[in-house]
Formats: sequence, structure tokens, C-alpha cells
Amino acid sequence: MKKTLLTLMILAGLTHAAVSQEVLVSQETLTFVSETERDYWNAGKTNPYALFRAVEAQSDESGQIWEELVNELDQKASKKVDELNFLRMIFQKSHQKLLKKYQLHSTFNSMLSEGNYDCVSGSAALGLLLERYGYSFDIVETDFHVFIVVNLKGKNIVLESTLPIGGMITTPSEVEKYLDAYKPKEFSALKSLNQGLAGPNIDYSDNSIFRKVNLQQLAGLQYYNDAIVHFNSQAFGQAVEQLSKAYLLYPSDRILGLRELSVDLAYKTYGYDLKK
Repeated sequence: MKKTLLTLMILAGLTHAAVSQEVLVSQETLTFVSETERDYWNAGKTNPYALFRAVEAQSDESGQIWEELVNELDQKASKKVDELNFLRMIFQKSHQKLLKKYQLHSTFNSMLSEGNYDCVSGSAALGLLLERYGYSFDIVETDFHVFIVVNLKGKNIVLESTLPIGGMITTPSEVEKYLDAYKPKEFSALKSLNQGLAGPNIDYSDNSIFRKVNLQQLAGLQYYNDAIVHFNSQAFGQAVEQLSKAYLLYPSDRILGLRELSVDLAYKTYGYDLKK
């Protein structure tokens, strides 16, 4: 199946190098599944948390567990805990309260309601908390994975959300080893547009992406992951809708490329002209 999709991508002339940077996407043309999603999207202009709540949007009641975690951490923070110890507390409490079962393409809302998470939703939770408590950190996007690097007093610490045990890496040599494993080789090219961001158990020997993203862009990657679910079930119209939202949040080649491929395959497979 993967080989077939890759072949179609090549035939469509939509490899990474050939992707056009021009796409007509505006918020006025977006299609939202519900008013709840639209409300979260609008609130996300000033609050990144709302952007993560937008995909598979649910009622505010499902956010109760998030509020409980934040309140607990707020109380701990008020006691002026050592920064490293508090960072460890953020990581551990997030796994105790939120990050319970790894499942590919799990949304932030799925994490809140069921405890299912992946590297995007897990990193989103950690990133939102790190921002709340004033940590200096980078969210790193690679071809198939997302993780966080915290800079604490000049020292890098990796937060790997998909590893509840051993996922907070503090030893300098282990941090360097971890980062080197994800850094791309020279002249590497992105080979698969429809491969989602996943967990750590994948062959990363041919990486092409290693870049910092902010929380808004990470929310775009959550829409991208959701679009891949629709794309792989050949629901190309829904994929285009999600990719349009993803592109507004994060205008990257991989998002644009998959959107153009979805438009092309919708026409070739079903005769739908999604460019209209």
C-alpha cells in the first residue's frame, strides 16, 4: 500500500522538490465540523491550547482533567521548587494524568478523554505546560517524530513524550546521542508525504527534517496527522479540509504537498474537482 501511494505521488509530480508554494487557503474558506471546532479555532488566535482542542472538538467538560493537572502544578510551582525537580514533576505528572496509552494519530482531545496520545499530542501537553511555567524550550519536528528540548541553565534536556520511563534525558552524552540520531544526513529528501508523525520505534536512518516549530505550528501538525487518517482511507475531501487548516497554521512543504496530492487523487479516483 505504501509503495502504491508513493508511486502515485511520483506520477502526480508532487515530490518534495516539485511542490508549489502557491495555494489558495484562507480562513473564510475553511469548513469546520462543528461550531465547537470553529470556536476553538477562533480562540486559538490568542491561546494555543484552544488550537489543540479544535481537532475532534469536544465540550469543555473533557478539559477538566487538564485543569486538574494545571491546578496541581500551580500549587507546586508556588512553593518555588528547584527548576530541574519541577521539570521532572511536569514530565511525571503529565504521564500520570494524561499520557496513559500510546496510540498513533491520537488527538489532544483523545488524550484528555481517553488517555490516548502520540508524539504530537504528548509534546503539545508538555509544551503548553513548559510555556506556562516559563521554561526555555524548543519543539523539534523530524520526518516522523516530534520531541522537546529544554534549555536549563545552558544545559539541554530532552523530553521524549512517548517514553514514560526514561523519556526525560538529562545526561549530556545521552542527549547528544539522541539528537544525533534524528539529525538528517546531507542531501536527504522527504520520501513520504502520507507518513504520519509517530513514536520512537521507526527507522530514522534517512531523516530529512530537523527543525524547530512553535506551538501554533505543532497544532498544524496535529491537523496534518488527522488528515493522513482520512487520506489513507481515501477520504480525500476530508483530508483537504484538514490540510487547509494545517497549512494556515504551518505553511510547510509536507502539508502543502499532501494537500495537492489529495486534490489530485480525488479527481483521479472519484472525479471530484476539489480545486473549485
